[in-house]
Amino acid sequence: MSDLHQRIEESVQALQSLAPFEPEVALILGTGLGQVANGIKVVTTVPYGEIPHFVLSTVESHKGNLIFGTLSGRNIVAMEGRFHYYEGYSMTEVTFPVRVLRRLGAKALIIASAAGGLNPVFRPGDIMLVTDHINLMGENPLRGLTDERLGPRFPDMTRPYDKDLRFLASEAAAELQIPLQHGVYVAVPGPSLETRAETRMLRLLGADAVGMSTVPEVIVASQVGFKTMVLAAITNVNLPEAMEPISVDRVIANAAQAAPKLEALVKRVLSKLG
Repeated sequence: MSDLHQRIEESVQALQSLAPFEPEVALILGTGLGQVANGIKVVTTVPYGEIPHFVLSTVESHKGNLIFGTLSGRNIVAMEGRFHYYEGYSMTEVTFPVRVLRRLGAKALIIASAAGGLNPVFRPGDIMLVTDHINLMGENPLRGLTDERLGPRFPDMTRPYDKDLRFLASEAAAELQIPLQHGVYVAVPGPSLETRAETRMLRLLGADAVGMSTVPEVIVASQVGFKTMVLAAITNVNLPEAMEPISVDRVIANAAQAAPKLEALVKRVLSKLG
């Protein structure tokens, strides 16, 4: 842990020698949502394998590139694929890119994730704007960190999802006539999908959608001072008494169907930023 700050600086220095500008906004594109990057006017693409201290994604639908470009007139940096705890990586490795993106200069972070719906009014293909989260991953990415250069050891988590960005997302959805759900995201470690009993429990806890990512990144984003927004593509709806078998291929396919709506929302939000 003691050399984490040094590793961040080494990654940042390597990227600054390749990046054509200081990004305003950072994007993280999750499972099945890589096509959101299609609208980016790409200036530079850097494979994760060429970035010091970045690990490699082992998930097939995650391309593993860091893209510098413009979207809706904004200078952005986008992660085309992310890292997951279930891949066997540590929380420090999973969240390392968030620290690097912040040090590159980005002030806002928009995360696009795939999630299973728990709220019975949701439908596959819906987009949920995350309003809060529950961490059931059994780990915290800040555990053991005492270096104040990384941010406060005990960051406030009462408002991890920026209210101004959420307002812009709601406004953009109304303008685009895209139905937008709002709800609580619960993170589990995975990679096995939920049983009926687990699904029932998660809903009783107050969660509207469940996924295997996002929360670690949001915790670190809060520590480093990002203004954060998360949009979750609902890939399936888990009703405990009527659950049907679900495959990862189907999850990816359903996420891809929601991607055009998600891309339109992200582009409109970026155009509204002050």
